[in-house]
Amino acid sequence: MAFLAAALDRVKPSATIAVSQKARDLKAKGRDVIGLGAGEPDFDTPENIKQAAIAAINRGETKYTPISGIPQLREAIAQKFKRENGLDYTAAQTIVGTGGKQVLFNAFMATLNPGDEVVIPAPYWVSYPEMVAICNGTSVFIEARIEDDFKVTAAALEAAITPRTKWFLFNSPSNPTGAAYTHEELKALTDVLVRHPHVWVLTDDMYEHLVYGDFTFTTPAQVEPALYDRTLTVNGVSKAYAMTGWRIGYAAGPLNLIKAMDMIQGQQTSGACSIAQWAAVEALTGTQDFIPRNREIFQGRRDLVVSMLNQASGIKCPTPEGAFYVYPSCEGLIGKRTEAGKVIETDEDFVTELLEAEGVAVVHGSAFGLGPNFRISYATSDALLEEACTRIQRFCGSLR
Repeated sequence: MAFLAAALDRVKPSATIAVSQKARDLKAKGRDVIGLGAGEPDFDTPENIKQAAIAAINRGETKYTPISGIPQLREAIAQKFKRENGLDYTAAQTIVGTGGKQVLFNAFMATLNPGDEVVIPAPYWVSYPEMVAICNGTSVFIEARIEDDFKVTAAALEAAITPRTKWFLFNSPSNPTGAAYTHEELKALTDVLVRHPHVWVLTDDMYEHLVYGDFTFTTPAQVEPALYDRTLTVNGVSKAYAMTGWRIGYAAGPLNLIKAMDMIQGQQTSGACSIAQWAAVEALTGTQDFIPRNREIFQGRRDLVVSMLNQASGIKCPTPEGAFYVYPSCEGLIGKRTEAGKVIETDEDFVTELLEAEGVAVVHGSAFGLGPNFRISYATSDALLEEACTRIQRFCGSLR
């Protein structure tokens, strides 16, 4: 249709949202469906954060907010980066958006010209390459293989950088794999980036607080101070604070970039929801006691899912260091047939037939740029996860 923008030809709809919607539609028709596609905690927002929002409403904090965020939240963000990451930012170097997705989008909109390249490890969050495409950039993918624990090597990063590279987009812990980079692994990558001063670093730290065992989270500008002046560090309250629907993301970086993102946001949405911002102030400055409790629950769920999936015929599931996803391989099932005679030729075939046969909704790995795998979100109850994994075992065992 000539009326629509040509940019739409470069963009695909979100596979994760599509899977969640398909699961909802089947449930509405009476099907017994377990949806493991959504990337959001099943916990409720902590009570102190909800009360802070109610108090803000009662105080009349219901007007337009400054484009880059209320001063109290920007100051809380600067304090968070200092306290948790050892990074010194002023409040003026921070920006608040309607979710981390808007912050990322604004960064690309502010910086990308046609022909500019963004290096993205694959598998990747489904929205990364689509945002780059909308903003007229070109995505360059580095494959993070299962045998490398879904982490890119320094040599692969070096090989991907060209004179046209504008950004290296880094996500640890990763959506969709849960892979998280140690300080040493990250230092190997930052050593490469130091040698290429034209490349900026966009780091998505949304799952920072969801790391397991004795793993210690670090972020690129913390590991390599020489990258401070060309790093945008993105985070938000969605995952650690169970605030997905509040839609608050934030970032800190060089002042000139923050000002450019502010200008775009000023013509796009203006400031984020006032009530959600006051709730986020409480999230960042109030008690953090629930974070380790929730993390322990997630770790138990991870261990349950990894164990049960590795008992399924043809499935290989690594143990991730963070987030609330696993990214098992179904390569051992490619070429097999369902009881109805359907040949499993791709990971998309696998998830389609799994949903049809057993009512378990997961996301195919090719949507994230690497298959044959599939992503499971284990942000749901132990009982549902156990039942879902039992159904997956049964389905895999039925293939011939």
